[in-house]
Amino acid sequence: MNGLEPLTGEPLALDLLNTLPHAAQGPPVDHLADPAGLRAWLALEGERLPGAAGEQAVTQEDVAAVRAVRAHAALAVAAARRGERPPASALRGLNEAQLAAPAVRYAEWDGTAVVVTPRRTGPLGVRVAAALAENAAGLLADPAIGRVRECEAADCTMLFVPAHPRRRWCSAARCGNRARVARYYQRHKADGPDAEG
Repeated sequence: MNGLEPLTGEPLALDLLNTLPHAAQGPPVDHLADPAGLRAWLALEGERLPGAAGEQAVTQEDVAAVRAVRAHAALAVAAARRGERPPASALRGLNEAQLAAPAVRYAEWDGTAVVVTPRRTGPLGVRVAAALAENAAGLLADPAIGRVRECEAADCTMLFVPAHPRRRWCSAARCGNRARVARYYQRHKADGPDAEG
């Protein structure tokens, strides 16, 4: 896995976990290593994290809050995928993140009707961490947790929920194409001019 953008479009909790893909060799690539990385990821997830995408003042404390939720979610999701009880510390961490910025269903008049939107108060990182923890808790309680897969590409650890049972890669454009090209070259290498027959 190289420094490509993190995989998005999966359940938000998995998108969060996919911000720390592990390479076959070397350290993981942390897309949330600093405020600029968090800001870029929030821009990618803008529609799913209302009020966070346009935020320019991202601090290291915001990064730490989101990374803490990612660590708790990673432990809990890994255990749940194996059908095991998630660590109590991971569940506690997710709950505490939510309690730090609970969602309030805020009612407003838009000129023709009452519109209700969830809002959280507090610093950006606390709000985002709470929303991500809520999403992670939802995924853990969803029967789909048992269908979460890791990409089958040798150098990819992205997680996804397959819409089709035969899906093997995080993305056809990313790992699927690389796998098909590698198979093509393997087949043709064996049939090449240097192959013994």
